[in-house]
Amino acid sequence: MTSSSRSASPLRLAAIDLGTNSFHMIIVELLPDMSFTMIDRAKEMIRIGAGSMMTKQLSAAAMAQGLDTLMRFRKLAEQRGVDVQHIVAFATSAIREAKNGEEFMEMIASRVGIRTRIISGEEEGRLIYLAIRRAINIGKRKALMIDVGGGSVEFMIGDAQNLYFVESKKLGVARLLERFVTTDPISDRELSALEGHLVEEIRPVAKAAKAIGFDFAIASSGTAENIAAMILLAERGQEFEALNGSSFSRRGFLKLYEKLLAIPSEARRQISGLDPQRAELIVPGMVLFDVMMRLFDLKEITISEYALREGIVLDYLSRHLAPISLTKEIEGPRLRSVLELARRCQWDESRSRHIAHLSLQLFDQLESLHELGKVERELLQYAAYLHNIGYFISPSAHHKHSQYIIQNAGLKGFSPEEIQIMANVARYHRKSPPKVEHVAFQSLSPRNKHVVRVLASLLRLANALDRGHRQNVKSVKAIIHPKKIELRLTAISDPEIEIWAATQMSDMFEAVFSRKLVLSVEQNAD
Repeated sequence: MTSSSRSASPLRLAAIDLGTNSFHMIIVELLPDMSFTMIDRAKEMIRIGAGSMMTKQLSAAAMAQGLDTLMRFRKLAEQRGVDVQHIVAFATSAIREAKNGEEFMEMIASRVGIRTRIISGEEEGRLIYLAIRRAINIGKRKALMIDVGGGSVEFMIGDAQNLYFVESKKLGVARLLERFVTTDPISDRELSALEGHLVEEIRPVAKAAKAIGFDFAIASSGTAENIAAMILLAERGQEFEALNGSSFSRRGFLKLYEKLLAIPSEARRQISGLDPQRAELIVPGMVLFDVMMRLFDLKEITISEYALREGIVLDYLSRHLAPISLTKEIEGPRLRSVLELARRCQWDESRSRHIAHLSLQLFDQLESLHELGKVERELLQYAAYLHNIGYFISPSAHHKHSQYIIQNAGLKGFSPEEIQIMANVARYHRKSPPKVEHVAFQSLSPRNKHVVRVLASLLRLANALDRGHRQNVKSVKAIIHPKKIELRLTAISDPEIEIWAATQMSDMFEAVFSRKLVLSVEQNAD
């Protein structure tokens, strides 16, 4: 397929994970730079592996339910513009271990008409690694990656470029529930047996992982996301629409552990942040994470919302369409995700990059006053790229639309707090500064409120310095005095409009830096 035909009719793919607990499908659209954007997703708790861990046989009822679900998935994918040849399904632990797993694959091919493949635990780990490194900003660090499924757990160690270690263990939560848990709440005897089995199985993996070395830990899967959601809700009193990049501590985990294991499933179903369908599965899940955190000496775990499904997409793109270039991999998930969002919202790239350039000049030259660092500088750059994407919805109140889009776009590589900072900075690039009634701003921590005020004041000023949308002001030079900040402009032509606009928008800047803003023209740009 040529780039011209792809742009004329965007290619859409559907990737289905035939997991032990549930079947998941994501539908994505390929972007011109070989990245992708999410179009739709669907999930059904099939429990295809129920009872099969011991018998090694998929039940007729589970297979029938699976076929019905996959037929619905195919219809949804086709309605969303996916050609059947671009629907792919990968089967994992329960199906690969079942004696009739291949028979089930043949039934899917003949009755549903989609391509299927049973993958090994090691291949599953490789695909999950591809997904996690796209979702989380790993950089040059080595990450221990853990994906907890229903039938198996995959352990990987890798950085942004290379995968160094993969191990698959038959320790999925459905398998553990079936084998070890019959009491509710779990009895001390069953808990001891479960812990002993997990320690025996995981200890050699932990030893090997420590020999290779890793800097931090990332977990993916519904179990990990549910644990994070419950902990974050208990600690911060608010639910997060997106958990990607968020973290939970060992201390927060232990509080939840003591609570969950002491109550019956009916009480667990009432806990906010826990999917009621996981009320039984969460018990072995909590014991599993407790043992892993102990054996790997983990003080904190970061969440990746990308897992096998996204890995299938990335692998499919690289194998069947065109190689994803090395430069795009080096670009990193944060910048890549920001640019993907900006392009989807039809950003004015030239102007946005120009305003980011001016914003960063101001940030660097005023560093002695604001004392912020590299992370905040990066967030300012990305907020400047995205500050006007609200125009995609409407020019009216576009700053509020920009805030909403950034908050809800599922940006990858950022913590929830960083996303809130960028959204608020974009929100305050025009109109009023933060107010008491602004809920999103007031929900920030005191430090993050300060960061938003500083970054927004710089972005407001940079945006005003391009009031004519002509990129007339090429650079700024800030001279700091005890009671004023002198800003000398280098412009192509007379910057009268820009100086007027910047003066009108100087209130927040002057309040943040406690100095009067004075603007002048230093020279004309060549």
